[in-house]
Amino acid sequence: MTAARLTAALQAWEVVILFYFVALNSIYLLYCGIALVRLIEHRRRWTPRRLEAVLRSPATPGISVIAPAYNEEATIRESVRSLLLLHYPQFEVLVVNDGSKDRTLAELTAAFGLIPAPAGYAQPLETQPVRGVYRSLANPDLVVIDKVNGGKADAINAGINAARHPLVCVIDADSLLEDNALTRAVLPFIEDPSTLASGGIIRIANGCTVESGRVVRVGLPRSWLARFQVVEYLRAFLAGRVAQSAMNGLLIISGAFGLFRREPVVETGGFLHGTVGEDMEIVTRLHRHAREAGRPYRITFQPDPVCWTEVPEKMRVLRTQRNRWQRGTLQVLDHHRAMIGRPRYGVVGMVTMPYYVVFEAAGPVIELSGYLLTAAAIAVGVLDWRFAELLFLAAVLYGALISLAAVLLEEVSFRRYPRLRDLLLLASIGVIENFGYRQLTTWWRMRGVIDFFLNRRGWGAMPRKGFARV
Repeated sequence: MTAARLTAALQAWEVVILFYFVALNSIYLLYCGIALVRLIEHRRRWTPRRLEAVLRSPATPGISVIAPAYNEEATIRESVRSLLLLHYPQFEVLVVNDGSKDRTLAELTAAFGLIPAPAGYAQPLETQPVRGVYRSLANPDLVVIDKVNGGKADAINAGINAARHPLVCVIDADSLLEDNALTRAVLPFIEDPSTLASGGIIRIANGCTVESGRVVRVGLPRSWLARFQVVEYLRAFLAGRVAQSAMNGLLIISGAFGLFRREPVVETGGFLHGTVGEDMEIVTRLHRHAREAGRPYRITFQPDPVCWTEVPEKMRVLRTQRNRWQRGTLQVLDHHRAMIGRPRYGVVGMVTMPYYVVFEAAGPVIELSGYLLTAAAIAVGVLDWRFAELLFLAAVLYGALISLAAVLLEEVSFRRYPRLRDLLLLASIGVIENFGYRQLTTWWRMRGVIDFFLNRRGWGAMPRKGFARV
């Protein structure tokens, strides 16, 4: 290739990178606008009085809360305590010990006085063998299922088999639900019987103080790595998922907190084994099944049922998590590729899935190549600095504006961070993350793309240090 052609190729790809960043951030700016309207409507509509009426209504369905647990001895006591304190008229807690190698089962037994109980229920979903079922003497609504390790999806399916209520709430065992989380998450099911699933917001517990299974003081983490994730979560949930939910195009309900109608989940085969993106896959499959059956349905996101979770504060753990998320996204898009670009599948097929293909699946490849080619253009002296300025504006300043908008959405809607110092710090993080952190996560996601095509599997360890207590 001649020097002229090389220069032309570099410049052409730089234009592609520019349009990529402009399109990505413009979509998120649109999401922020939609989210602002929806959040204001939501707050006006669901007052404390209306929520109390939900609790008293005989139409409020029972919920089985399923918490799959694998090596969660550091947080399992606080997590289960928070679940048993939920403010909801009829619910049970099913903790599925998925062959833990630590003291998870021993911690549960000591904390809640577990005794063996016979397992007399139908098992429509195939799972690894159940070794024992235990009930609590002190808390009759607590059931612990001990089974052979089969992965998160298998553990969830074991919980669904044992569930006795029409709705199942799937959470991570290392998470804490606020006491009104189920009440708020169930609202779409009461409003519209065609609702198949509803998700809540995930907030970061690092830096918060926990007492008796409850977050009693909200604060920002001391770790900068965790602080960056606070802004990421606000951007993803308060902007992205609120807007996609408004279009009935929501493609993922976080595995850390999601509410599902049990019957259609069982009907479609339960959570899929062999994928690390089981939360995204089940939601995509519910969309597909309802569309192919020609049934009206809703899959929605509620912005205020809060689930607090601990996020990684070590590079290697966060790297493993982002690699897994990327592989999970690619697995789901590949498994359901027949939906992409098909009008039959509505907004999901025509809007949401193409967005995920371009900006989530191919995003790391496009972004990383942009960084590398810009460096190459500088090295060979063919970089157009005016164009480089445009690229900087589109990638960094425009991206920082979106992060700032997400922080403002938090401020005008729920104000979980009441101190001005915290808000200013979050706003500054929205700028700082573009200088190093974003490039690092892009590389980790790129490794996930490579591992997907190399067919590398595995979940990866997620060690916990436990919640900060009073």
